[in-house]
Amino acid sequence: MTRGRGQSAPLPVRDGLGPARVRLRGGSVLVELADRFGEEAAAKVLAGEVVCADGSTVTPATVLPPNSYVYLYRDVPDEVPVPFDVPVLYRDENIVVVDKPHFLATTPRGGHVAQTALVRLRRSLDLPELSPAHRLDRLTAGVLLFTVRRDVRGAYQTLFARGEVRKTYLARAAVDPTLGFPIVLQSRIIKRRSQLQAVEESGESNAETLVEHLGDGLYRLTPRTGRTHQLRVHMASLGLPILGDSLYPDVIDVAPDDFSRPLQLLAQSLEFDDPVSGLQRGFETKRMLAE
Repeated sequence: MTRGRGQSAPLPVRDGLGPARVRLRGGSVLVELADRFGEEAAAKVLAGEVVCADGSTVTPATVLPPNSYVYLYRDVPDEVPVPFDVPVLYRDENIVVVDKPHFLATTPRGGHVAQTALVRLRRSLDLPELSPAHRLDRLTAGVLLFTVRRDVRGAYQTLFARGEVRKTYLARAAVDPTLGFPIVLQSRIIKRRSQLQAVEESGESNAETLVEHLGDGLYRLTPRTGRTHQLRVHMASLGLPILGDSLYPDVIDVAPDDFSRPLQLLAQSLEFDDPVSGLQRGFETKRMLAE
């Protein structure tokens, strides 16, 4: 099941969660959902809980052509609670800026659904149209911006997509006295869906990071692009993997209820010209990295 993109879902957000969107192979909807997702999905058809893109209810007799979509609410999996708050740094009629903790995903994905910043904030702030303008990795903490209403969402997301937001991060790592800073790292980073790690490959560069050593193993990272895991990959490529990183350079199995070693990576600040108000905006985390 996938989340709907680029169009309004015919079902509203319910308890902080939007409906899942399923693209069909074609034929009997009941048979296909049962085949792909099991008895629970079939039971939702029988209970009248699955709808077509036009909002009509799917019945056991509904037949749809290939590449049609149906919508339904997912069952929320059992999740380990993330025992950290999501403080609001700023809020107005257009945006909400929060200080995301480590271990909390930005949006629902895989086994992380209710324990995500998006769902928690939709519930606590009673903002069903809340949506992220960008994303932070689950293990990265710091400044994260959400849009409040659907009609302003595109304007803020476009800022990030075009690289018009000035972002800085702080990280802790080992010290290599043979390296001279600042360093600008440029490489081609690819993240494949089936793999946990992003990798650097030969070819035209698509990722650039300015790395500055502030002393005692504290680094300021300024990404000029936004590839998945870019900062973690670039620091590992220097032989200075970020402390607490369970993916780079090697994958380390960590229990889902182990919150003892957070990744020492913090989204320190965001600065941009507000596309709606025209104001200059600047937000900074109140969190600190462990010494």
